[in-house]
Amino acid sequence: MNEEKIQHYGDALYEAWLARRTIPPLLEQEPDITLDDAYRIQRRYVARRVQAGETIVGKKIGVTSKPVQDFLGVFQPDFGQLTSGMVYQEGDTLPLDTLIQPKAEAELAFVLKEDLQGPGVTAMDVIRATDYVVPCFEIVDSRITDWNIRIQDTVADNASCGVYVLGKTKGDPRKLDITLAGMVLEKNGELFSTGVGAAVQGSPANAVAWLANTLGELGIPFKAGEVILSGSQSALVPVADGDELVCTVGGLGSCRVKFAGRSAV
Repeated sequence: MNEEKIQHYGDALYEAWLARRTIPPLLEQEPDITLDDAYRIQRRYVARRVQAGETIVGKKIGVTSKPVQDFLGVFQPDFGQLTSGMVYQEGDTLPLDTLIQPKAEAELAFVLKEDLQGPGVTAMDVIRATDYVVPCFEIVDSRITDWNIRIQDTVADNASCGVYVLGKTKGDPRKLDITLAGMVLEKNGELFSTGVGAAVQGSPANAVAWLANTLGELGIPFKAGEVILSGSQSALVPVADGDELVCTVGGLGSCRVKFAGRSAV
């Protein structure tokens, strides 16, 4: 795909995000789009957000667990960039009127104390470079109509990044078994789903190592202070005005988020 088309689709996704509307799947518009094309489009889309004043604060791994893969019909991991405009803290009420067609997923966030760059990064390297982990929610959101996506669509759309909410309870991954720690997700006081760290590429640390190595091949490092979202341990949760979600990770603690307002779809 030539650079003119890359910029066109990156700009289209940025403008859709800005206007809170969707566009048709890119695969319908460009049947020959490759994964490399999609990542180039993602870079253009994210660059537009940075040009508008946001900064890169981390990375996310997407489509790592079977429930999310089954829902989306996407069967390999992808990644996106986290920006300063996406960050919420536990206790904040999340305004749905800033989103289009949001769904929530519960996962573990890694906050780094050291730079980390692949290739050659192992799960143990990830643990050593991590300052702490926290339970979190990622609120994924697609600029593609009706979530009708394949891997090229979600990659171009910055891995369907919406916003994320970090819990307040910090854990030391050298003392917490993040692979076997169970996760319980409740919606409005009722059990919604359960999960375990091993559901994410065998361990959340494995997923983060995969991302460090994948980005390393592109010359992109992890930086100290960045947040790395390691991939969903839950099924995707539809959210609406008044909903409250709580995810609890065994041995670590909980993250709670409330939603208010109405999304575009």
